[in-house]
Amino acid sequence: MAQIKQTAGRDQLGAFAPEFAHFNDDVLFGENWNNQDIDLKTRSIIVISVFMGRGLVDDSLKYHLQTAKQNGVTKKEIVAIITHAAFYAGWPVAWAVFNLAKTIWTGDEAVATGDATLAEYAKTLFFPVGQPNDAYAKYFSGKSWLAPVSTAQVPVFNVTFEPGCRNNWHVHHATTGGGQMLIGVGGRGFYQEEGKDPVEIRPGTVINIPAGVKHWHGAAPDSYFSHLAIPVPGEETSDEWLEPVSEEEYKRVW
Repeated sequence: MAQIKQTAGRDQLGAFAPEFAHFNDDVLFGENWNNQDIDLKTRSIIVISVFMGRGLVDDSLKYHLQTAKQNGVTKKEIVAIITHAAFYAGWPVAWAVFNLAKTIWTGDEAVATGDATLAEYAKTLFFPVGQPNDAYAKYFSGKSWLAPVSTAQVPVFNVTFEPGCRNNWHVHHATTGGGQMLIGVGGRGFYQEEGKDPVEIRPGTVINIPAGVKHWHGAAPDSYFSHLAIPVPGEETSDEWLEPVSEEEYKRVW
């Protein structure tokens, strides 16, 4: 069974509540989750059921739903689990959990629509692919998908590009601060500032984009690509979308 390692306790509460962080990381996840008397898939189902029973439908449940998918819970199974638990936990709770779950099992939905390639790629991601990025489709050459990872405190969105897809040249404006951070989480893509050489983005690559810089980013021609997009706080921020990246410009990248 895969070894579970957790650092969230120390990352978020290590300085404030070190003993609690120790229990969270070393005991709950380090010992209990690694006890092989119950497999990880069963543990995930138990945790989701308990969360539903207590009416806990925040980001912590979303984390456990994502973990459940990684541990082998299928779309068919999670739908059955939530439906069954609804009779005990309550219908409003089930609605809230379904709204979280349907963004996570997007890859399985892609199979249902015939996009098996996207579905296979989605299985390699920790973050959900989300829904078609229709609101910004006019600023993209090719198909893209958008999944809100967090809408509280600092907004974080996972953007997925089909092979060859890229967004238009654009600029993030701000009078102070502003800009954007990109973190590669899947596949292979590129980022390019006007007048500079392109930068390859792979999982773990971090791109810091200052305000006022004209740039574009997107997938390699032979790979799906996903990155987290994180807006940097600033004053009087706005986005200016410009011309598409031409085929000639794009071919020079790869």
